[in-house]
Amino acid sequence: MPTTPTDSPSILVIGTGELGASVVAALAHHVSAHPGAATITVLLRPPTPGADPGQDTRRAELTNEGIAIEHADIATASVTELAGIMTRYHTVISCIGFAAGAGTQRKLAHAALTAGVSRYFPWQFGVDYDEIGRGSAQPLFDEQLDVRDLLRRQRATEWVIVSTGMFTSFLFEPAFGVVDLTANTVHALGSWDNQLTLTTPEDIGVLTADIVFAEPRIRDTVVYLAGDTISYGELADIVDRVCDTTVARREWSTEFLRDQLAGEPENTMRKYRAVFARPTGVAWPKAQSYNAVRGISTTTVEDWAKANLV
Repeated sequence: MPTTPTDSPSILVIGTGELGASVVAALAHHVSAHPGAATITVLLRPPTPGADPGQDTRRAELTNEGIAIEHADIATASVTELAGIMTRYHTVISCIGFAAGAGTQRKLAHAALTAGVSRYFPWQFGVDYDEIGRGSAQPLFDEQLDVRDLLRRQRATEWVIVSTGMFTSFLFEPAFGVVDLTANTVHALGSWDNQLTLTTPEDIGVLTADIVFAEPRIRDTVVYLAGDTISYGELADIVDRVCDTTVARREWSTEFLRDQLAGEPENTMRKYRAVFARPTGVAWPKAQSYNAVRGISTTTVEDWAKANLV
């Protein structure tokens, strides 16, 4: 007897960057352990004209793993064109983030609703946009709220928003400036007591796959993940322990960060520093997270630091 789409959903993952690759790998692992659980397809940019297909190792890897490929350029494709692709799938998971440019998240959400997909996971793998609200230091966050409004106003398509906090690795990006190993300094954004929730892309992939296949089915809700939740003070302690040092601790006040942003309002890192100086909306208790409640282990900030800083 053939399975129905609900029993064996066809899943389309949009994008295979750092996050998308982790999501695809975790979904594929689940399917390999539960044959027939789902079919997986990824949406990639069309091949460059004249390129040798034999040199495209990523596509070859996907094919070898039994993952199908669709092609579309998200930047230039219309809502109608994208909906025409999505309509063939039960579940669509977007792993295309802010780097794709303003308007992308709204376009993908409109396409999913136009296609009438049964279930949509928008790219919301970040902070608590509801709590932060409109008019924050990062204008792209307003678009995330537009997407939530679109999804909440309708009932035909189930949706799941996965909130993850900051990617753990981003906290240590030299350009972000919070952890400055060269200067042996850790900066607190706003206050040493302010907290951050952080999750690695690998853990996000595993947990997203768990959410996709969870029973009873998770629908029309925000799910909070937390690889770890720490304060800036705890971050400085972690760097001290892992690097066997004593870092200089310097606080960047909210006022200082706002003045910096006012002096260079288009600077992406200054926008993020101002956002992550907030006392709310960027952290939630790990004990209450989906992974903690389910007993799924995750990479802590100290785990990540030991693996990558030493």
